[in-house]
Amino acid sequence: MCGFCGFHSKEILPSEIILKMNEAIKHRGPDDEGYFFDGRSFAGEDSMPEIKATQTPLAVNAQSTLAFGFRRLSIIDLSEKGHQPMISENENVITFNGEIYNYKEIRAELEVLGVDFFSNSDTEVILKGYEVWGTDVIEKLDGMFSFCLFDKSNNKIIFARDRVGLKPLFYFRNENGLFWASEIKSLLKSGKIKPEINWEGVQSNFIYQTTISPQTCFTQIYSLEPGTFTVYDLDTEKFSFDKYYQIPVKTKSTITEKEAIENVEKLIKKNVRQQLFADVPVVSMMSGGIDSTLVTILAKQKQDSLKAFTLSYHNANDEVSNAELTAKENGIKHCVEHINADDIIKNLKENIAHFEEPYVAIESLLNATEFCKNNGYKVVFSGNGADELFGGYMHLMKFKTWTKIRRFRLLRYFIKGNSHKTKKIRNYLSLKNLQDFFRNGQGGMKPFEIEELFLHKPSEIGSEKIDTNYQSYFLEDMYRSLASHHAYRDDLSAMKNSVEFRYPYLSNDLIEYVAQIPEDIRFNGKINKPLLRKIAEKYVPAQVLVMKKKGFTFPFFQWYQEDQRLRNFIKEHLESLKKRKIFNNSTIEKWQNSIHKPEDLNKIWQLVTFEVWQQTYFD
Repeated sequence: MCGFCGFHSKEILPSEIILKMNEAIKHRGPDDEGYFFDGRSFAGEDSMPEIKATQTPLAVNAQSTLAFGFRRLSIIDLSEKGHQPMISENENVITFNGEIYNYKEIRAELEVLGVDFFSNSDTEVILKGYEVWGTDVIEKLDGMFSFCLFDKSNNKIIFARDRVGLKPLFYFRNENGLFWASEIKSLLKSGKIKPEINWEGVQSNFIYQTTISPQTCFTQIYSLEPGTFTVYDLDTEKFSFDKYYQIPVKTKSTITEKEAIENVEKLIKKNVRQQLFADVPVVSMMSGGIDSTLVTILAKQKQDSLKAFTLSYHNANDEVSNAELTAKENGIKHCVEHINADDIIKNLKENIAHFEEPYVAIESLLNATEFCKNNGYKVVFSGNGADELFGGYMHLMKFKTWTKIRRFRLLRYFIKGNSHKTKKIRNYLSLKNLQDFFRNGQGGMKPFEIEELFLHKPSEIGSEKIDTNYQSYFLEDMYRSLASHHAYRDDLSAMKNSVEFRYPYLSNDLIEYVAQIPEDIRFNGKINKPLLRKIAEKYVPAQVLVMKKKGFTFPFFQWYQEDQRLRNFIKEHLESLKKRKIFNNSTIEKWQNSIHKPEDLNKIWQLVTFEVWQQTYFD
């Protein structure tokens, strides 16, 4: 797990630019640093001693039109042989962020073809695989990744991102050239793009709690979409995009429930076994719910020394007791980390700014990964992805009801009044298609709230025609909720503290298999995750199975009610925002004076984090 950045410019640029870009993502890789500049490899201040012994430091006054920067978090092959940018005998160069879980199998294929390796890293497997199969190697990769590969002989750069977007890759292109990085803050440090607000991206952010790829909240800065690679020709300066993967959809399936349970269980076990491989200790984050509890138990069966931890905060007694019971019954060494409002407030502004866009909540994963960092853990098992894969979100339980009542949409015109309640009723009846229903369940602002807030007419978002069935909803969840929201938050939360998350529910084989299972086995509209529950029954304590789903979130609304410091923080930033006169201030004041329940606070917090974002990246 790492971070990288780079540029290809029409004009000769100083090395100071790549040094600043790389410094901005130092948190992603404190273990090593490297550069490829003007056709040569260079060390940095934080390079491993073995690298410093063989490579000279990159001078600030050097110049080039092509540059690669890299920060390394050492997980597999901790030696200097895993150093990046990695250069092959053919003088091709790669910078890679992620983990390839099947790299040993791919390496074996290449060795049969006569390919030699000098390291034990998955990075080299991608590099050598490209030299044998070209971009076809991307489809063979099972894992989480983004990479940038310079093909010297063809004078091209290949950018790629994993199938469901677990690892990020951002870029911008203008008259200065092409710049890319693992985080937006690195791109801004180039000094070659003036940050400007992309209002369509902001609107998407307010509705979906995140900005849907390829958009970002910055004009001209884009996110490479999941399952996509692009080839940039350095001679013609042209892009070609290729969608190499889409989750397969099968309208008819003969898979029985018994077969589905058996095969899904086998695939989860295989993923757990495969993802336990690391040259550093692995710990499991056990929230107390079904998803993380199941993978923790299965991981313990494969690795007896596995440890687990749980975050504890006010009103999290059920989760903590469930995690403690699981640990006791399975002989898992378990730690509970207690979090309170003081822990949140001390670095609140810094943590908000780190996310590079507004957000609807306080991110609990920052505290989880800080705990891991303080205790020397680099690799963390996560249960994320199960909700999207198996139908876990509670708003989805309304899906079948909505498909029946949507024929009565005309009734919304007869519901009068402008109270919040009547607006919500009209909003629910106005959900004309699946995208509307999906948007309504994301916890962001409603369209009528967007109209009240924006001074200009908002653009229409999500107007594509999509079938109204669970399979289509499943694809929306995987590509929007997972890739652009949860995976993006996970990556930034983990890498801020130099930690790697791993996802046993998100392997290639498991995603493809689940997508083929008949809808009535995967989703019944009565209980969330019916298929996964049948597997979990064999391993998970009964009280975990019956616990109401809460999500891994802090009691933000309660802290707001009880802590004056948090209320002052909100008031201060809303007053600052109103001075900008970019939103309807009367709407902000109305919302500010009507915080009676958690969803009222959510949209206010999106505005607060918007203001922090403004101060950090624009002022």
